[in-house]
Amino acid sequence: MLIAAFSFLMLAACAFERPTSDVPTAYDLGPAPSYTRANPGVPGTLLVVPVRAPAWLDESGIVYRLLYDDASRPRAYATSRWSAPPPSLLTDRIYSRFAAAAKGVVAPGFSARSDYTLRVELEDFSQHFMTPTQSRVRLKARASFLSSETRELLAQRDFDLERSAEPNAVGAVRALTAAADEFTEALAKWAAENAHADSRNAQPTQREAK
Repeated sequence: MLIAAFSFLMLAACAFERPTSDVPTAYDLGPAPSYTRANPGVPGTLLVVPVRAPAWLDESGIVYRLLYDDASRPRAYATSRWSAPPPSLLTDRIYSRFAAAAKGVVAPGFSARSDYTLRVELEDFSQHFMTPTQSRVRLKARASFLSSETRELLAQRDFDLERSAEPNAVGAVRALTAAADEFTEALAKWAAENAHADSRNAQPTQREAK
């Protein structure tokens, strides 16, 4: 009798057990750092075009590659994902950084005038496994810096950053977040240098001023 009662209670407990969720855990790049005013900064208003990326990166999957198995095949974690596609997350990070590195930041569609335009093409934002227990992340991007008025290409640069990462989704998120912050810092410094170089070149020479 006691055994039957115990069995009934166990069945009842199982019936009311909370079902597990199939929704993947979502990650973003975390809160933006508290940026200090860049010195030197971009001497003008900057138009930041949303980051572009190939189709395999323009989704919310946290992508990884098994270099020891099939490096040409991008894969995504089944139970972890980004809260938005990486190009969108990186665009937000760039806006935040340049808010403290330029006189103003605008997006396409704003009626405000801009002095310079920044375009970024994301080529890689993924985790690479050299072995099942050893991995690194890679952020590769091409940045173009233009005059908004003349559309002249003032500078272009390829950025290629790698960081070691724990061999799991959380490790990928942490390492890619660090790489994104390193990239935006380098991007802000590079843009400021080229904007100041353009300002110096645009100034009339002493003879012309006379």
